[in-house]
Amino acid sequence: MIKKILILDGHTRQTLPMSKALKKAGHFVTLLCPNKVCMGYVSRWPDRKFICPDAKTHPQDFIQKLTVILKKETYDLVIPHFDYSAKIISENKDILSKYSKLAVNDFNIFMKARDKSETMRLCMENNIPHTKTYYSGENPIPKNILNHIEYPVVIKPVFAESARGFHKIENPDQIESIFDEVVKQYGKTLIQEYIPQTDIQYKCEVFIGNDNEVKAAVVFSKVRWYPVDGGSSTFNLTVSRSDIVNTCTKLLKKMEWKGYADVDLIQDPRTGVAKVMEINPRITGSVKIAFDAGVNFANMIVDDAFGKKIVPVEYETGIGLRMFHKDILWFIKSSDRFIAKPSWFNFFDGTSSDQIISLSDPLPSIFFTLEGLFKLFKGR
Repeated sequence: MIKKILILDGHTRQTLPMSKALKKAGHFVTLLCPNKVCMGYVSRWPDRKFICPDAKTHPQDFIQKLTVILKKETYDLVIPHFDYSAKIISENKDILSKYSKLAVNDFNIFMKARDKSETMRLCMENNIPHTKTYYSGENPIPKNILNHIEYPVVIKPVFAESARGFHKIENPDQIESIFDEVVKQYGKTLIQEYIPQTDIQYKCEVFIGNDNEVKAAVVFSKVRWYPVDGGSSTFNLTVSRSDIVNTCTKLLKKMEWKGYADVDLIQDPRTGVAKVMEINPRITGSVKIAFDAGVNFANMIVDDAFGKKIVPVEYETGIGLRMFHKDILWFIKSSDRFIAKPSWFNFFDGTSSDQIISLSDPLPSIFFTLEGLFKLFKGR
């Protein structure tokens, strides 16, 4: 049955594969965008677009506009794509669910996933491999904890995307001052063990149905990333890792999570064990790799929301996903540019695609490029 679906955060990369999949399934897709020059607004796949205040910078205006739209229009399902909109939707679930189904968990469960310290606590209590956490909070670091820290360590905010607020601390001299700085800027902050960046990082995208059964789990490695000393991935590759699937599904089930979630892990080169770092409780920018590997998370979200039976699916390994706009920066900066495996020059082997660039939907990549150039020259 055709559904009217409202997708939030039209400026995000995940908007493109999600709206395409939903459109191809026959649904009527509407997109909320912060402006008319973002990727989603110029994409061919959405049937309709609304301009809406950004959930990150104007949360009150965002929820007011969304409420007006839901009251005026008739939508069967709302799907958020970013932390800030997902948090707002979850927090206001009792009110908004009067007008539409919402692809979010209840707020207490959502915050367990979003809060890195809660994720680490659940891992510790359930013997799930994770990065060792020394301290989490906003108050000064207790002296008894300071005396037992083994360096180097990492200081990072509990609530922050990408690598914002990330600091590697080599010795005790600056740990208290840097911790206080991060707390002042971001709030609640973690101190964790530093795992050498000489091994592979992984992502595991999981879908757990309302029957508490795993319908799909896609594992992929972060083969390249930018900045080269630690940043977001520029090339990913699906791999077979049953141990990672077991780790992530155990964690999410202990959390009583339902629906889609993305778990970040890092493999410790000292032990060979993949350890949980955090959970992304919403659709991520790299979700296109799952579609390319044969897992249609968009259809799963819709089917689960309306009680349709979901048949579990397996994914294809060896599927690659490139973020060319950042991968070219990796090429410029990395000393491994000519020896990378898979090769950086491997564009036409038929096993990989790009997050944004698409011949069938060319405008998003053009506008994304122009936006990047504008920011570059504006910064100068």
